[in-house]
Amino acid sequence: VPWWMGAISSYMAMISCFVFIAYAQIGYEDGLVGLTVFWSTAFAILLGTFIFARRWQRANLATPVEYLERRYGSGVRQFLSWCGVAFRILDNAVRLYTLGIIASQFLGVSLSTGIALGAGVVLVYTTTGGLWSVLVTDTIQCAVLMTVALTILPLSLNAVGGIGELYRAVPDHFSFFGGHRGTLYFLAAYYLIVFIKYNGSWSFVQRLASMPSERDAVKMGLLSSAIFFVFPLLAVLPAVAARVYLPDLPPEMHERSYIEMCTRLLPHGMLGLMVSAMLAASLSTLAAEFNVTSSVITTDIYKRLLRKDASERELLLVGRIGTVLVAASITFGALFVSRLGGAFEANKLLMALFGIPIVIPAVFGILWKRPNAKGVYLCVAAGVIS
Repeated sequence: VPWWMGAISSYMAMISCFVFIAYAQIGYEDGLVGLTVFWSTAFAILLGTFIFARRWQRANLATPVEYLERRYGSGVRQFLSWCGVAFRILDNAVRLYTLGIIASQFLGVSLSTGIALGAGVVLVYTTTGGLWSVLVTDTIQCAVLMTVALTILPLSLNAVGGIGELYRAVPDHFSFFGGHRGTLYFLAAYYLIVFIKYNGSWSFVQRLASMPSERDAVKMGLLSSAIFFVFPLLAVLPAVAARVYLPDLPPEMHERSYIEMCTRLLPHGMLGLMVSAMLAASLSTLAAEFNVTSSVITTDIYKRLLRKDASERELLLVGRIGTVLVAASITFGALFVSRLGGAFEANKLLMALFGIPIVIPAVFGILWKRPNAKGVYLCVAAGVIS
């Protein structure tokens, strides 16, 4: 896989409608701190590139959890395979929830219908292609997304009289460190969580492992980090402008501030392209997650526990059935995200509660020799309980 295609695919796999919903809410409520929070991803990938990229590329993995057996034994591999699948279902339920918001806004359907439609499209897309279908279409979708995002930003600034007028009109706390999310404690904790999560992410590790050389793996990480530094400007600033242009949005509509700006400012043709770009972003992310989760179910659970001599045809069928079951579980979970306070709060809760304890064994295990299987079980148990 070419390094630049891997970088674009990695970027597309890490964003989704979640970006336009969760970070837009922060931008609307607290201003530029939305950029500070969002840039945690660029920092995580940049630092992780120098620490992990060469190691993951050398690991030569078929699936990310394959490393766990080499490092800790088959028991840990099975334990974290099951834990990882469960967490991915919960994590992707948040992404599907944001996709449902976009679909419901522009198709005029209920949130639950939008969630179901989104899951169906992702399911078809994933089962008919595989990793290469994700990589190739990611490149095209990225170009569309960037083009339209570059259009809505100047339109939003122009609608409020320019960046100078926006600066004068927003509340005083709309700084890079404003609001409760701008405190040192919150940012330090959040940056650490994102660093650990992304550098142990199954989809990110899969792309690093697919690079032809260590140098290509590093270049992939650097380009991905650069994209994640630029893109937050395009995603958050229109939501900040919405605070001035649409100051009376009710609290339940704050998540839709970016969408509202698009609806009111973009011409109909461009609006359709923007909707397509947003949906493409989520399609890419969820397809990548469906792919890697299905791969773990097929290779690390079914083949190893139930049918060690399964043929390739049988594994392909099991993989597709597993993908359908994963999609159904994610769809069900997405219906309850709003009860957790919305996309950002649900994502933060799930990362801290389940994601980080599950990822820590892989991230720290590839760095040091001292961690052992007993430590893995204690780490996961202590992380979830605390």
